[in-house]
Amino acid sequence: MSLSMTTETALDFAQEVPAHAPELYQPVGLVEPIDTLAAFDETTLEQYRRDGFVAVENAFTPQEVQAAKDGMNDLIMGKIEGFTGIQYESKAREILPNLSLENRLDAVRKFAWFAAYESRLAAMAKHPGLNRILRLILGETPVMFQDMALIKPPKIGVEKPWHQDQAYFDYPIGTRVVGVWIALDEATVDNGCMRFLPGLHKEGPKLHFKRRDWQICDAEMMGLHPIAAPLKPGGLLLFDGLLPHGTPTNSSPHRRRAVQFHYRNESAQKTSTDDRLAIFGSEGKDVSC
Repeated sequence: MSLSMTTETALDFAQEVPAHAPELYQPVGLVEPIDTLAAFDETTLEQYRRDGFVAVENAFTPQEVQAAKDGMNDLIMGKIEGFTGIQYESKAREILPNLSLENRLDAVRKFAWFAAYESRLAAMAKHPGLNRILRLILGETPVMFQDMALIKPPKIGVEKPWHQDQAYFDYPIGTRVVGVWIALDEATVDNGCMRFLPGLHKEGPKLHFKRRDWQICDAEMMGLHPIAAPLKPGGLLLFDGLLPHGTPTNSSPHRRRAVQFHYRNESAQKTSTDDRLAIFGSEGKDVSC
């Protein structure tokens, strides 16, 4: 094997991407964002409660976005001592020391728990304007309990099937959970921007199944009317932990990088994994999808 990620290697990765029906994510409209974090007011809060999400167009400056990209690059290149939270494609691990940054970006799908290691990315999570909004939504001091970076390489970036984030977290129903998704590259309909189903957070938990991922059944999602949320770099999404959302494969020639944080209200108490699965489902429920 060559010591660089050739076009042939990228095509090998593409063959590993599980297929999904295109109509699962075909949007019927686009999100209308507010302009800045400062523009989030009581009216916007009511919109969030009604729809389960809000988009903000200019949440971070170009300088803040570039700093975050630089931090992500340093993590991916192994320049941050002690950080081991990156998930590489198995084929890339065999030749990882010889890969350039561009090649490694094509080989990474996600990484997590970086905020304790990388101050430029952590600064996004602690942004005063963002935390003002989180306090309004949660009604308490926000506590970040998960950080994650998500990469969809050109042509081979994989789908994240329809799901509810609270299906992944051991917190009881009634806990206020807010996801924050920040675009570092332009997120478009073609390269896998977020899709939402407005208002469906009010329906409560949905059964999840282990198929292409831990996900809501495709059959339940077919025929619904998702709305797409394209963003420029520095834009962000805030969304309720029970709002169904997903992203399709990246069919474009453009990379899509994002960071995602999850916050809860300060008074929230954890539950057990068994209690969570009793609500959101497991393979042991003897139900099919």
